[in-house]
Amino acid sequence: MNDTDFSFTLMATDGLARRGVISTPRGKIRTPAFMPVGTAGTVKAMYMDQVRDLGADIILGNTYHLMLRPGAERVARLGGLHEFACWPGPILTDSGGFQVMSLAALRKLTEEGVSFKSHVDGEKHMLTPERSIEIQGLLDSDIQMQLDECIALPAERKEIERAMELSLRWAERSARAFGNQPGRAMFGIVQGGDIEDLRIRSAQALAAMDLKGYSIGGLAVGEPQEVMLRTLEFTCPELPQHKPRYLMGVGTPDDLLESVARGVDMFDCVMPTRAGRHGLAFSRFGKINLRNARHKDDPRPLDETSSCPATRDYSRAYLHHLVRCDEALGGMLLTWNNLHYYQQLMQGMRDAIEEGRFEDFRAETREMWARGDISAL
Repeated sequence: MNDTDFSFTLMATDGLARRGVISTPRGKIRTPAFMPVGTAGTVKAMYMDQVRDLGADIILGNTYHLMLRPGAERVARLGGLHEFACWPGPILTDSGGFQVMSLAALRKLTEEGVSFKSHVDGEKHMLTPERSIEIQGLLDSDIQMQLDECIALPAERKEIERAMELSLRWAERSARAFGNQPGRAMFGIVQGGDIEDLRIRSAQALAAMDLKGYSIGGLAVGEPQEVMLRTLEFTCPELPQHKPRYLMGVGTPDDLLESVARGVDMFDCVMPTRAGRHGLAFSRFGKINLRNARHKDDPRPLDETSSCPATRDYSRAYLHHLVRCDEALGGMLLTWNNLHYYQQLMQGMRDAIEEGRFEDFRAETREMWARGDISAL
């Protein structure tokens, strides 16, 4: 790595939508940014050079999965996650907290942290704010997350408040454990469910810690989209203007478009890769389900105007055949298409914000989705 420090430059705004750039020693991240999810050190069904060629500046790695397999200490001995996974650019790692709450067995939550049994082999582990930061350091990630408690919605106010207050205390411990690491950043995570005063209290307390970036967690966990968007509307204004804002685990193309309109800078989600493996393509025409029998005799590609070979060069009939036969190539091609579309969407938003036409871009994009691929009907 070079000696460049971590920084965020806000280059343009259009309404609440923001165009910026995060600078790190391993490269720049253009925002709004979508981070493909590399849960276990791999973006499923993709080569890393493909992911880079599609326009991704940064990928995400998962602390929980990597600590279980192959182990953070082993990754460190092998040169860190960048070298291990052949990804030279920036990597963001989550804290592992969400997966512990959603996947692990026999969880026991205390002020110290959370003990659990691995869903892989039943081995016992203890994840504390300090251990989470230690693991992320061993992985050598560029952006690290505090450990937090993420609970599903809906939930009672008392439970949401308890988890939010615990997450704030864990944020302070995570920040102390992280210390001052030139060129790297630790983000705090705003919690508080869908309750306005709790979200505002969490955001203000984290802002007072003067961290290098802020995440909005605890959304896309079962609540309707309108609840998520309303939560962003009263949360984002409480976060520092000149620090990056990351909405964790979101989402669909529509989620991304509407969240950027409310001031979010960074996203990650398994949606494009998972959907591709299950036969669903995202496109400028909206969603296309290749399992549908209407595609079996269709010689057209998904989009003949696309620069992506998976989108442009393979017929819908062939993609339908691959998906129905459970051929691995079907998932590979549709994942390639989906990640291309997500990056294309982000670039379109970046350009539109710079040119002061974000609302027009938003309306045109939504109109195309609503119209669908009329010629295919």
